[in-house]
Amino acid sequence: MRGNMFDKLEDLLIRFEEILGELHEPTVTANQERFRKLMKEQSDLTPVVDAYTEYKKCKQEIQDSLELLEGESDEEMRDMIKETLGESRKRVEELEQELKILLLPKDPNDDKNVIVEIRAGAGGDEAALFAAEIYRMYVHYAESQRWKVETLNVDEIGIGGMKEVQFIINGQGAYSKMKYESGVHRVQRVPETESGGRIHTSTISVAVMPEVDEDIDIVIDEKDIRIDVMRASGNGGQCVNTTDSAVRLTHYPTGIVVYSQTEKSQLQNKAKAFALLKAKLYDIEQQQRHDAEAQLRRSQIGTGDRSEKIRTYNFPQGRVTDHRIGLTLYKLDKVMNGDIQEILDACIAADQARKLCLLNQEM
Repeated sequence: MRGNMFDKLEDLLIRFEEILGELHEPTVTANQERFRKLMKEQSDLTPVVDAYTEYKKCKQEIQDSLELLEGESDEEMRDMIKETLGESRKRVEELEQELKILLLPKDPNDDKNVIVEIRAGAGGDEAALFAAEIYRMYVHYAESQRWKVETLNVDEIGIGGMKEVQFIINGQGAYSKMKYESGVHRVQRVPETESGGRIHTSTISVAVMPEVDEDIDIVIDEKDIRIDVMRASGNGGQCVNTTDSAVRLTHYPTGIVVYSQTEKSQLQNKAKAFALLKAKLYDIEQQQRHDAEAQLRRSQIGTGDRSEKIRTYNFPQGRVTDHRIGLTLYKLDKVMNGDIQEILDACIAADQARKLCLLNQEM
């Protein structure tokens, strides 16, 4: 693996230098699309090139230290050289691991915006209330990342809950983090409506889908679609319009029905509805591909079975447990307020570890 890895790193270093040269050519700077693609490739390669450059520097420091030790007789100087040598060797080991992770095959969807769908499951009104709380948790997390949230559709109940909600998160790398949220989320607590003080268990499902942009070819035949326009419905306030601006799309081949009513313009709602439909169709395509690549699917976290119970939020104990990675945190209040980075980081680390293990088995 080492030989293959360093051959690849040398190739990437050459490619990086080529990109830097191309970016200064007048013909490239005049072509905005070509310029954007090169800038994106440069951005993707920079972490790898930086780590590899530091790795080569540390390897040279090791070589220099060994040569100095051979010709040095002063014990104090030898101790100093040995200390430098030890530090360089330790850093080389760290950088080798970093480079292995950086060279792992990247999910092509990682940089994309995401469409998130939350649905109340078992538990009636309590599940709908929890769905609304998880929606707010994601909105707070998105704000902490400086991402923008656009609601596509929401089906509210009178006590502040949501039977379902779909929304877009616009932000660099949104899918790379949010993809780990797909699955069943379980809540254990005493509902406000429960007079006996008994703990109830309710569930919601979360689906995280990459937004389909121009580089993904999802073709929707006009004859496969029915478009209905109607007045928006809701519990009052800004969601209720007096014009026929809400749009419902029915996709006959799959039976998927999507609805958008949050905008006052019918055209805007139609665009949002088509964005959601495309994301759902692409998601089905991805799931089928993962099913065909069973080993890959088993090696990943967060892109598997939507019926998998991934996390439990236990309110009496103030505890959150992610069952996929065995992580338990006693900071439920912070998590419900959007502080989920520690959980996502642990999922990313576990995902990388599994992929590295799989890669080592193949080599």
